[in-house]
Amino acid sequence: MNSEKQYIDLYGQARQVLFDHSAAVLNAVRDRAFEDFKAQGLPTRKVERYKYTDMQQLFAPDYGLNLNRIEIPINPYKAFSCSVPNLSTSLYFVVNDEFYRKQQPKTSLPEGVIVGSLREAAEKNPGFIEKYYARLARTGEDGVTALNTMLAQDGLLVYVPRNVRVERAIQVVNILRSDVDLMVNRRVLIVMEEGAEAKLLFCDDSADDRHFLGTQVIEAYVGENAGLDLYCLEETHAKNVRVSNVYIEQQAHSRVNHNVITLHNGVTRNKLDLVFKGEGAECWCNGCVIADKEQRVDNNTLIDHRVGCCDSHELYKYVLDDKAVGAFAGLVLVRKDAQKTTSQETNQNLCMTRTAHMYTQPMLEIYADDVKCAHGSTVGQLNDAALFYMQQRGIDQHEAKLLLEFAFVGEVIDQIKLEPLRERLHHLVEKRFRGELNKCEGCRMCL
Repeated sequence: MNSEKQYIDLYGQARQVLFDHSAAVLNAVRDRAFEDFKAQGLPTRKVERYKYTDMQQLFAPDYGLNLNRIEIPINPYKAFSCSVPNLSTSLYFVVNDEFYRKQQPKTSLPEGVIVGSLREAAEKNPGFIEKYYARLARTGEDGVTALNTMLAQDGLLVYVPRNVRVERAIQVVNILRSDVDLMVNRRVLIVMEEGAEAKLLFCDDSADDRHFLGTQVIEAYVGENAGLDLYCLEETHAKNVRVSNVYIEQQAHSRVNHNVITLHNGVTRNKLDLVFKGEGAECWCNGCVIADKEQRVDNNTLIDHRVGCCDSHELYKYVLDDKAVGAFAGLVLVRKDAQKTTSQETNQNLCMTRTAHMYTQPMLEIYADDVKCAHGSTVGQLNDAALFYMQQRGIDQHEAKLLLEFAFVGEVIDQIKLEPLRERLHHLVEKRFRGELNKCEGCRMCL
């Protein structure tokens, strides 16, 4: 199978269209990304970080692309309304891979904060975007990142100036909308300057019952003493393929809280690369996966301790039912000069049936001698003794099973610092286990 040939041919035919409907800064790296994609192609299972997901198969179908930026007939502010109890957000939308410009939220952001179109920002301030765009996401090291970079025409920019704290959470709903099968290539650039703080909530949703293939590349720069909370929630449908690569760079004494929650999907492949560039930084990387039927979720992480005195914490939990397939591979790399590193990596999984499969590979690679690092994984089924104990006290078997599942993933949900969001997710997870979340009907965060 040679899935990349259609994309190589597409670029040759549509290169000028891509350039005409994007900004010069994004175009400046497009040809280089194309050459990198031609050289390496899509990752195969022989590539260590992709061995659990067949990317060639996912990218083989012939999807349509909206390269001419034809207007999509939707007003998301009328179709979606946020009413998460007690959580007041600044609400924005990305329709497919284009920032929705026609209407902006009524709430105002602190002075200097920007949430808007990446393409427009690149046109207005090219020097600033050029400083950051496609720097962390290196196209020569990942075929999916190269493909996204050569095809992306717009996306989202979030910029928080020095020492500015954004109290109100910024919520971005990514809507997939099309009358035909569609491929979208979304780009996100987050810049948190020194001392800045913000909470971002990304909700991935599908408005139409079509086959979608989405690539997403997020680059997040977190400056010295800055703080970023990034919550990513997916509630799409069984026809959706989502491939997301997240790149985060942390400077000294910065803090990152990254949470990935997959409640409903088709095939999902998340990759996280986080690098510590300054001492005293810390991160919490958490994941929660609930999958059934024939859904697949693959999370792959790399935490790169390049300097000393940094702390990293990872906790990923999966509950797999029916014929669902899950994968987790996480590498914590502690380099020679990264003395006094602290790291804990944990992956715990429940397979509810004999036909559910979980692949787990937590890894430590340590070249420093003054560190405190640990990792571990478990794969099992519900505790029969606990089930029996609950049944003995009048709880029927089905309800007891639901309670144990809910308690199992609750440890991840409890890591979320936004209390209203945490409470809402507890409710959504319970509905998911009860089979009440069969399909997306609008943003499930907002119902």
